[in-house]
Amino acid sequence: MIRAVLFAPLALALAINLVLPSKGQAETRIPQSQAEISLGFAPLVKQAAPAVVNIYAKIVRQTQQRSSFMNDPFFDDFFRSFAAPRPRVESSLGSGVILSEDGIVVSNYHVVGMATEIRVVTTDKREYDAQVVLADKASDLAILQLEEAADLPYLDLRDSDKVEVGELTLAIGNPFGVGQTVSSGIVSGLARSGTARGEGFGYYIQTDAPINPGNSGGALIDVNGHLIGINTRILSRSGGSNGIGFAIPANLVREFVKQAQAGAEGFQRPWAGMSGQPVDADLAASLGMGLPEGMVISELHDKSPFAMAGFEVGDVITEVDGQVVNSPSEMVFRISVVGPGGTSEVTRLRGEERKTLTVAMFTAPNDPPAQSLVLNENSALPGLTVGLINPVAIVRLQLPLSATGVAVLDPGPHAGRAGVKPGDILLAINGEEVAEAEDVPRLLQEAGRRLQLDLSRRGQRVSLRMRR
Repeated sequence: MIRAVLFAPLALALAINLVLPSKGQAETRIPQSQAEISLGFAPLVKQAAPAVVNIYAKIVRQTQQRSSFMNDPFFDDFFRSFAAPRPRVESSLGSGVILSEDGIVVSNYHVVGMATEIRVVTTDKREYDAQVVLADKASDLAILQLEEAADLPYLDLRDSDKVEVGELTLAIGNPFGVGQTVSSGIVSGLARSGTARGEGFGYYIQTDAPINPGNSGGALIDVNGHLIGINTRILSRSGGSNGIGFAIPANLVREFVKQAQAGAEGFQRPWAGMSGQPVDADLAASLGMGLPEGMVISELHDKSPFAMAGFEVGDVITEVDGQVVNSPSEMVFRISVVGPGGTSEVTRLRGEERKTLTVAMFTAPNDPPAQSLVLNENSALPGLTVGLINPVAIVRLQLPLSATGVAVLDPGPHAGRAGVKPGDILLAINGEEVAEAEDVPRLLQEAGRRLQLDLSRRGQRVSLRMRR
């Protein structure tokens, strides 16, 4: 009895603190009326939902029948017509977000990137034909322009770098084609990388707002109705939502819209010209760091913008434009947001010295000139296209930063059937070293009836032998 009397004031104080905010804190309270209880997110949905559209796309894919005899020279003529690609029409269903009153819409590449016909339907049942004006498979983003559109509702882009874990979010889209649907949740994580499958670089906002097939390209908004991300994929074993969804941050969307409005034919991403790895506890200890942070540069091309700014192999990059960087995917995202022609303030840690350097961003330079060469019909390998390896070729063919020499840009029909692939580095022809693109036609002309190509493919030496 005495214990109950002593603890009663404490219980009352706790109850008061649950309702009344502390001095200096934002007010957090429970609903005070039936009207507030029934209100929910309704005004926010009425404001934002009209800017989220349904997208119906048709994609024509070329399919090819395969046979175990197709690579046999004896059956080559027979299977040439049998194996001709046949068109197959596929339908794609997704969502999109209107970003301007004249009909600029953002969606996912995997929804519309390869589409031949695109139809966009708004919440008030208006329908528009649309054209893709900019698309990028790696980022899984696509910008559409609606035809003859005007006075459309649209969402404003928020600075996604200011989004915080725990914020309330709404996901709006068309899951499973049932019609526009709204689900709620919170921001579960930021700067997620390597956790979502797909073609993207893996830098996402994570949310537990349910996202299902058909939500792709839809909006993830905050409580003010601003767009913080484009829903792109989920982490699931069953195919349905398990509360782990991912959205592409709005800041990358903003750069896409900027380049689309400038008339870019493809998304231009600044070239880092480096490779690196996250700093874990063991690596931090070997570098003499107190705590693990940042990413360490393990390889750096001499024409990289970072090399030109004074960075070296072994430097640890900790921040870009005031934002923490802990992995290569975060670095790619940060420079993608800046865009070519911009500059970034990048903080490096070298030993015990921490210094911020200005890095001018640019795309991979065509330096030295590629010297691409296409072999004519009189060659032993007609249609084979080769070129000198430079930064442009390294990016296009996804070659190691240290790659040098002559690379295969296009194998052509004959070399392709023999097993040559784009990105192969030509080391020698019949034992003679290939140093320049001009060496290839000469060495092929000097070769006899037997031909041997020595190649480097993903770091492995490959030898292909064929008869002329």
